[in-house]
Amino acid sequence: MTKAEIVTKVAAAVGLTKIETEAVINGFIVAINDSLKEGNEIEIRGLGSFRIIERQPRLARNPKTGGKVQLPKRRVPQFRPSKDLRKAVNVKK
Repeated sequence: MTKAEIVTKVAAAVGLTKIETEAVINGFIVAINDSLKEGNEIEIRGLGSFRIIERQPRLARNPKTGGKVQLPKRRVPQFRPSKDLRKAVNVKK
């Protein structure tokens, strides 16, 4: 599902225009990005939580050449789904 499809679905569900809904969704994304950049954890009940984890530097291989490459320490976002979301996607049809 693309962002445009989400905007259409949410707009129909809440009765806003697509432009208003897109502005809300864009604001939501900006708020999450800004909070994660600051190192905060975000918990949305019923959906899950976002946090930043630090990956340590490591030695990897370039699959094309087979040569060794040193990967630097980096921060990556991580999403952990809530119990409700995990149950919802595992319901038998």
